[in-house]
Amino acid sequence: MGIGKWIGGIVGFMAAGPLGALAGYAIGSMFENNDDSNSQSYRPEYNQPRYGQRNSFLFSLLVMASYIIKADGKVMHSEMEFVRRFLRMNFGEQAVSEGNQILLNLFEQRKKMDATNPSAFKNTIYECGVQIRNNMGYEERLQLLNFLAQIAKSDGSICQAEIEALKEVAQAMGLSAKEVESMLNLGGDTLEEAYKVLEIEPTATDDEVKAAYRKLALKHHPDKVATLGEDVKKAAEEKFQQINNAKERIYKARGIK
Repeated sequence: MGIGKWIGGIVGFMAAGPLGALAGYAIGSMFENNDDSNSQSYRPEYNQPRYGQRNSFLFSLLVMASYIIKADGKVMHSEMEFVRRFLRMNFGEQAVSEGNQILLNLFEQRKKMDATNPSAFKNTIYECGVQIRNNMGYEERLQLLNFLAQIAKSDGSICQAEIEALKEVAQAMGLSAKEVESMLNLGGDTLEEAYKVLEIEPTATDDEVKAAYRKLALKHHPDKVATLGEDVKKAAEEKFQQINNAKERIYKARGIK
């Protein structure tokens, strides 16, 4: 298996701290077993610092996804299949097998850690969230949360344990419970869901609705995550469209022009 441009190595801020420790276990062995001399991971351009933030973002996504997926105490085949489809759609074919193996490695590491202390992995996840908060831009963390919310909703429903896990992760990353609710309600077709997307109450004035949309549009603009790669930017564009759809639903209901 060759680790390529999708997640090009243990570089960036994940090279240290709790993320670095997990990366050493989850990714390190994959490099050790790599005997493909043509692998992109060994090309110098893919190990330059400019790729470090992207690699750290993608590995952070998998670490947090491993926590969300097991929030209800089990790993469902449907959830893993969704993640594989999710990786393929957003990051390409190479990401599927590599991301799947990294997740399996993380599940195994969680099992080992929790065998001695049931809260060990949970505590590590919180520490990883703090590391992400200290090293990743606000808009990038929002996009990461959006990906996690999509994974949590993958089977058509979301349990309370998954919601709580998302809020725990969001808090550690310096994000709010309202931002979790916003991400969970993206793509909804009701007015109630639209208000949650805009992070406001139905009792808000028209001026407050407009201000909320402007604030949301600014912090979720796709250009804010462009440095993470075209695939991440494309996903951000889809999220941005869903925010616009929620705004239009509210504007139409209120007769706002």
